[in-house]
Amino acid sequence: MKVNLVKNKLAEIELSLQQLQLWSDTLPSAQALASTTPFACDVMTLEQWLQFIFLPKMHLLIEHHQPLPTNVAIAPMAEHIWANTDVHSPLINLITEMDDLLNDT
Repeated sequence: MKVNLVKNKLAEIELSLQQLQLWSDTLPSAQALASTTPFACDVMTLEQWLQFIFLPKMHLLIEHHQPLPTNVAIAPMAEHIWANTDVHSPLINLITEMDDLLNDT
């Protein structure tokens, strides 16, 4: 089932963030969390957006049996942000897989 595939991919992204030491114990401010800029790039890093906005929102949608997004393009942003760092390639690949999974109708 697609939801289980998404849940597994979310777990893989979370683990990758932790392994790359991009996981934070510090919650961004309420103002940062309320950003309406795509990826909240005006107030936080992409890894913070993934951790504090994307992952929780996806888990909430799944938990409440809500429709998952079907027009997702996170990978291009990840490729742009981490273009010069090979160490992030596995994380970018996971994000690309998530994009593909969600965009698969």
